[in-house]
Formats: sequence, structure tokens, C-alpha cells
Amino acid sequence: MFRRHRSSRPVAAELSGLSRGRRRRVLAAVDLRDLSWRRRAAPAGLAILAVTIADLSTGKERYLAPLMTVVPSIAALTLSAVGVLSVCTFGLAVLLGLNRYDNVTAVHDQRFLFGSIITYAALSLFSAYVAEVRMRRAAAFAAVSSVAEAAQRALLQRPGPEVGPLRLAVRYASAADEARIGGDLYSVLDTPHGTRVLVGDVQGKGLEAVQTAAVVLGAFREAAYDEAGLRGVAARIEASVERHVVDGQFTTALFAELRTPGAVELLQYGHVPPIRVAPDGTATLLEAPDPWVPLGLGRLAPGQPQSWDLPFERGDVLVLCTDGVVEAREYGSGEFYPLERRVGKLVAGAGSSVAELDAAVGRLYADLLGHTGGELNDDALLLLVSRTD
Repeated sequence: MFRRHRSSRPVAAELSGLSRGRRRRVLAAVDLRDLSWRRRAAPAGLAILAVTIADLSTGKERYLAPLMTVVPSIAALTLSAVGVLSVCTFGLAVLLGLNRYDNVTAVHDQRFLFGSIITYAALSLFSAYVAEVRMRRAAAFAAVSSVAEAAQRALLQRPGPEVGPLRLAVRYASAADEARIGGDLYSVLDTPHGTRVLVGDVQGKGLEAVQTAAVVLGAFREAAYDEAGLRGVAARIEASVERHVVDGQFTTALFAELRTPGAVELLQYGHVPPIRVAPDGTATLLEAPDPWVPLGLGRLAPGQPQSWDLPFERGDVLVLCTDGVVEAREYGSGEFYPLERRVGKLVAGAGSSVAELDAAVGRLYADLLGHTGGELNDDALLLLVSRTD
């Protein structure tokens, strides 16, 4: 149970922009503020208890009380500066009691006793300083994570559950690797030329990936309304990437367009193939007949990419994802996530309503986490699409 302390308010303020899951990981890994004070103080308390038992059990012939100097170092790992000083003060009282038990308070032992106490006090002060530095770093880390994730959320502009004739359900998970947000992107727009979908994955992570994602999404949001065909949309994005993105950085992308009932047009740029799941759970991998290079590498490939049309009936579910899903490794064996094999039973019959589609993407994401042991090593995007017409 989280307990509010005066010293935790700056950290809590810095964490306000983080998702609940990332906030919990940040606190647990760096500042441990999601644990009660008793649990955070337990390691240092156990160290005090262990030294006391060791000294008492060996009798007065052996003097083990100076081992109490391990307490400040242990306390600095889990407690605030005030907590460190509090626990170390208690440890000092126990140390003095053990000195009396071991009869080291005589005049000829005074210099040794004085030295051990001074050492313990110095270590306590230094450990309190280390704890304060640790907390400040935790606050700075949380602030960077908060800004990064807020920027990514603003960039993606998550669509509503229905866009034009489409129902949507999405799960976007950032990998738990500090503040390094990735470049997975998606957008769904209802335009005069049909409802258009973009799913993409920018090479790399960090600020450069976010900048590239901004270029791709910005170009798509303009071109999708202006261009009559998907190839024209993709060409506009390719031109923007060549102008505004550093050489060598590319973006895999998959475009989908729904103009008429019962069909979908797809255009693939080196991206993970989508999967169509029929109402009975039959899953079909929709591989491109003419795969193309990712956006940003078009100048290296002669010719033009070709789109292709496929049946997409009412009740079908189109499963779009990024490579963070299909390349997620199983905990222990290291095997990739078998999306094509598992998606059918998890998504079957989910295309009839927004609620069922959202429940299906939840089941699929939970299955993905179960495969990896609860953590993802890369950003992962799952987008489920069904028709309303």
C-alpha cells in the first residue's frame, strides 16, 4: 500500500504524466516508493538483527558488534535520507548496547570504541547523502519518462472506437527500458477517398525515432485527404521522409483503404503482414504479392510498389501489428510469438461490436505478455479492425 510521505511529493509530482504500469516500475526499480516504509526498512532491520544474533551467540570472547557498519550501506539502497538516519540511529543504539555486553567500555578499549562509533556515524551520514542523490535521480528519470510518453501520446492522437465504417481496438505498449520511447505509429482517417489506415514502425528508438514518426504521421494526415489513391499517399510520405529525415533511417509501413463494402486495399512497405480472422476463427496471413522496401529507402529500388485488393467482409477482423509483437521472445526458450497460430481462437467472432473487439485485443495482448513472461523488450502495437457496413 502506497503511503504518502512529505519527502515523496516531488517524486510523485514528476510521475504524474506516466502511465500506471510505467510509474510502478519506475518507483520499484529506482525509488521503491510503492512499498510501505516497513518493507523498505526491512533489509536494514534484518541486518541489525543478524549482527545482534551473531554477536550474542558467539559470547563475550568475540567482538562482532563492528559488523553493524553494513547497516548504513544497506539502508541507502531502499530508504530516503531521513529513513537512513532513523534506521542508523536505532542501529547505533544497538551497537552501544552490544559494546556493554562485550565489555569493551573499559578505559583500555576506549580508543577502539571511539573509532568504531565515529566510523559508523560517518558511514551513516554518507549513506544518507547517497540516498538523497538516488531519490533526485529517480525524480529526474521520472520527469524524462513523463515528457517522452506524453509527447508520444500527443503524436499518435488515438482515434475513437469507430472511424467511418470501421470499428477499432488498439493496444500500444512501450518497452520498459528507461525513457527510450520507440517509433511505432498508427493513424486511422475517414477521408473523401475512403477510410485509410496506417501502421508503421520507425527504425531505432529515442528522439530521432519520434521525429521520424512525426514526419510520417504529419505527411499521412495531409496526403490521405488529398490523394485519390494509396500509392499517391505513400509517395507523398516518401518525399517528406527524404526531405526531413536523416539518411539511412527508414520506416516500415502498411497502408489499408476501405472504399467499398466487402473489400480492403493494402499497400505494404516492408512491414509485418496483416492477418484476416474470419468469424469462425480461421486466420489468413495476407502477404504482399509484391513486397516493397520501407519508407526512406525508395530511391534504392527501381519501379513502383503495387497495392492489392482482398475480401474483407462484415464480421471479419483485420489484425495489424508491429514487429515488437511477432518478434517477442518466449521467456525461457526464446521462441518468437506465434501470432498467426494463436490469433484465430483469441479473436474469433469479435468483429460484431466495439466491446467484443476491445475484449479480443485485450486477450491477444495478455497472451503476448504470457508468452514473454510479463515484459516486452520492444514497443508493441496491436490494432484490430472490423467493418460496420
